[in-house]
Amino acid sequence: MNLQYCLGQLSVNSKAIQQLIEDITKNQAIWKPSDQEWSILEVVNHLVDEEKEDFRSRLKHLLSGKSTPWPPNAPQKWVYERKYNQRDIQESIEKFMDERLESLKWLKEQENSDFTIQYKNPPLEGLSAGDLLSSWVAHDMLHLRQIVELKWKYSKIKTEPFSIEYAGEW
Repeated sequence: MNLQYCLGQLSVNSKAIQQLIEDITKNQAIWKPSDQEWSILEVVNHLVDEEKEDFRSRLKHLLSGKSTPWPPNAPQKWVYERKYNQRDIQESIEKFMDERLESLKWLKEQENSDFTIQYKNPPLEGLSAGDLLSSWVAHDMLHLRQIVELKWKYSKIKTEPFSIEYAGEW
């Protein structure tokens, strides 16, 4: 496990997320291409909850040696139950950055932890702490891509009736 790489990526990813949304309006923050897709605001609030209630919480649990099941989480339901799209985008990104700083601070203290420790409960039995940390980094990348795609789609509709085909294919 290259902890320094993971720390670096989690730090850079959070800054990239922050920069991607720093100039968006409230309308762009809550805009959704369809009812089945998330808005940028929903993505950011998902990241806040995943930061504190999923990745950091579960990795702490695993590295502590506890054998009890993880507390349940329901990221798909939380989007609507917790009314992500009714929140303020600036407050949401600040909360994400605060939670990420807390995670990075804690992770820096894990240099001597055993990342081969595995979760012992179904359905994720066998998932190691290293797998969880690696997935955390990858999770950021998925949502960075999602934010860029949402910005691209928004730009496409905001520049109509003109075409963006000259830019190349998405």
